[in-house]
Amino acid sequence: MKDIDWCFRKGNGISLVEPNKNLADSYILKSEDSLKEITNSQSKDWKVITAYYSTYQSLYAVLSRIGIKCEIHECTIKFMRKFLSKYFTEEECNFIKKSCESRNNVQYYTNKDITDSQRNLMIKKSPEFVVKCKNILQKITEQEINSIRNEVTAFQSNLKKSKKELIKNWETRC
Repeated sequence: MKDIDWCFRKGNGISLVEPNKNLADSYILKSEDSLKEITNSQSKDWKVITAYYSTYQSLYAVLSRIGIKCEIHECTIKFMRKFLSKYFTEEECNFIKKSCESRNNVQYYTNKDITDSQRNLMIKKSPEFVVKCKNILQKITEQEINSIRNEVTAFQSNLKKSKKELIKNWETRC
């Protein structure tokens, strides 16, 4: 499992971009479309996949609004846990992490299934998660966005310092 430091160092991992309300709105629309597909699909696997994507897309809407880009799902979830704990509970973080694992199992493997209870939980909780993200988007202030961005900037700065210290220590040993 990758740690959040790796996510910031990876090219398509976590990075700061301009906050984008329009992009956030587009991701919410995508998440709502995914929710519709849960009920339209007859396939258990597609129900899991679309339930996960509805939650992921709504979470990504929040990140887009803040101005965070991340193309690695696991890193997006780690960002949520580290920087958005004011908005999401530990249970919600665990839910989306487990949903991601479940989606991977049914989408990429033929020999890994998930339990009916996990599938049903995803189908039940996904709409609630989307609503929560929509509420966050409605209520989050510019001050809160700036505070999160400042926290991310400070974290990145500390990572760079740590990397420089590591290199310096390595060079002095050689």
